[in-house]
Amino acid sequence: MNADPTVMRFLLSRRSHPVRLLSTPAPDRATVTELLTAAARVPDHGKLEPWRFIVMQGAASAGIARVVAARGAQLGLAVEACNKAADHFAKSPLMVVVVASPKASEKIPEYEQTLSVGAVCLSLVNAALASGWGACWLTGWAATDPEVQAALGLASHEWVAGFIHIGTRTTTPPERPRPEIAALTEWRDSPAV
Repeated sequence: MNADPTVMRFLLSRRSHPVRLLSTPAPDRATVTELLTAAARVPDHGKLEPWRFIVMQGAASAGIARVVAARGAQLGLAVEACNKAADHFAKSPLMVVVVASPKASEKIPEYEQTLSVGAVCLSLVNAALASGWGACWLTGWAATDPEVQAALGLASHEWVAGFIHIGTRTTTPPERPRPEIAALTEWRDSPAV
């Protein structure tokens, strides 16, 4: 067995960073490409690649923030909720929209493709954190809104799996309570009856 204690220490201590704790500079194009390459190394039965990426920053992020603010107001959302959602886009140093883009397959059901897309989201956050950046994975109402999806250029069969925000950490948030593994784990050493 070739254990890597450094990787385990990272996984046991990893912590997402809220957008409000991210600042510029953001990673450059070469760095983002490397992060995306790492993120795409996930289980993907049939090599369908049921995802794609939209990398946004600057004016592109500000534009989506305006779409989200206008759409939230149109939907009658509370002003605070509307502003909070729009701020995530406007204040993000860099955002990767992970788009679920399922492929027609007789062998690989869509739910398996969905799990693969979720794995890409977490892998992207972990790749960013392991590279020294701050990062978080958000969704929220904007991820499922048809007008926001249209503004992002999604096809009718696609949907947003995650908005991955990446930037320079300004501070690390305090630790939060973690799951009690013993309460969530059932051990079996004999066949089920």
